[in-house]
Amino acid sequence: MHYTKLGNSQLNIRRICLGTMTWGSQNTQAEGFEQMSYALENGVNFWDTAELYAVPPSPATYGASEKIIGNWFKENGHREDVVLATKFSAIPWARGEEKPTTNRQNLITAVDESLKRLQTDYIDLYQLHWPTNRSHYHFSNWWNFKPAMGADAKKAIIDNKTEILSTLNDIMQQGKIRNIGLSDDSSWGIQQFLNIAEKNNFPRISSIQNEYNLMRRRDEHDVAETCALENVAYLPWSPLAMGVLSGKYSQGLTPDEARLSDASMKDDPTRYAYRLDLNTHNAANAYVAVAKKHGLDPCQMAIAFTLHQPWVTSTIIGATNMDQLKNNINAVDLKLSEECLKDIHTIYQQYPVPF
Repeated sequence: MHYTKLGNSQLNIRRICLGTMTWGSQNTQAEGFEQMSYALENGVNFWDTAELYAVPPSPATYGASEKIIGNWFKENGHREDVVLATKFSAIPWARGEEKPTTNRQNLITAVDESLKRLQTDYIDLYQLHWPTNRSHYHFSNWWNFKPAMGADAKKAIIDNKTEILSTLNDIMQQGKIRNIGLSDDSSWGIQQFLNIAEKNNFPRISSIQNEYNLMRRRDEHDVAETCALENVAYLPWSPLAMGVLSGKYSQGLTPDEARLSDASMKDDPTRYAYRLDLNTHNAANAYVAVAKKHGLDPCQMAIAFTLHQPWVTSTIIGATNMDQLKNNINAVDLKLSEECLKDIHTIYQQYPVPF
C-alpha cells in the first residue's frame, strides 16, 4: 500500500501529494475541480497549497488556489477524506507590510484568512513557506547565499522561532490547525525548531518540504539525516525540476503553456533563467536518455527516484492537464531497477549541481 505516516503525526497520507500552485493562474477553477476529483478517486488524499498561490505570485492571484479548494469542498464535501496542507507566506501584499515578517499577529491573521478561503474549520498541516527572519539558500538564492552570523543574530532568530511555536501552539489549542511543518528550510533551521519545541513543551514540527529532484540533491547530505533521525517527514517539491526533467525544454524550446515559458521568464528572469542554461539542458537530456534506455517515461522515472529514497515520505506533484496528472500519480507504482539506478548515479557524478 502506498500510504505512510506524516512524521510524528497521526496522519496517514498517500506517497503522492497533489500540488495546487497553478490553480487560479495556469489552471481554471474547473480544471482544479477535475484534478481534485480524480486525485481523491485514485487514493491521493494529501493535498498541498499556500496562501501565496497561484504561481507566479501576484496580488491578483493571491489566495486563488485556496479559494478553488474551498469551493470544491463546498460543492463536493469530502473534507474528512483529505489531509489538507497550506502555508503561511510572508509577502508584502498579504498584510500590508513593506518588509514582511513572521510574527504572532501575522500568523493568527493568516490562519483565519486561509480557513475562510478554504471553507473549512481546520487545517491538517500548517507550514511556514520559507524562513523570513534570516537569509536562506532556497529558490534563486543558492549561488549567493550568506548566512547570518554571531551571537546576537542567533538570539534574534531563536527568539522569533520561539514566538512562532508559541503562537502555533495557541492556534492548535483552538483546533484551527492540527499539525505544523516547514518549507524551504535548512538542517540547522529544522533542528532549532525541534530544540525549542522540546525545551518549551511546544508542538513538534511534523514535516519539511524542500526542492528535491534528480538535478537538485543537496538535501541528501544534511537535511535527509536530520529528518531520518528526528522522524520529520521529508516532502520533495518540484520532482520534475519545474518540468525541465520532462525534456520539453530540450533544444531551447519554451512551450507557451509551460511553467518556464517566455512570459514567466520575462516576469522573473533571475529566479528561472539558471534552470534553462546549457549545463541544465545537458543534464536533463542525459536523464531523459536514461529513461528511454530503460523504457520509462522521463517524468515517472524522476518522481520514482524521489520515492526510492527511504527518507522521503511523500512527493508533491503538480500538473496543468489531466494527462500529466494521471501519469504523475501512476509513478507511485514504478520501482526503478538496479541498472537504472546505476545509470542515474553515473549522470549525477557528471552533473552534480546543474543549477
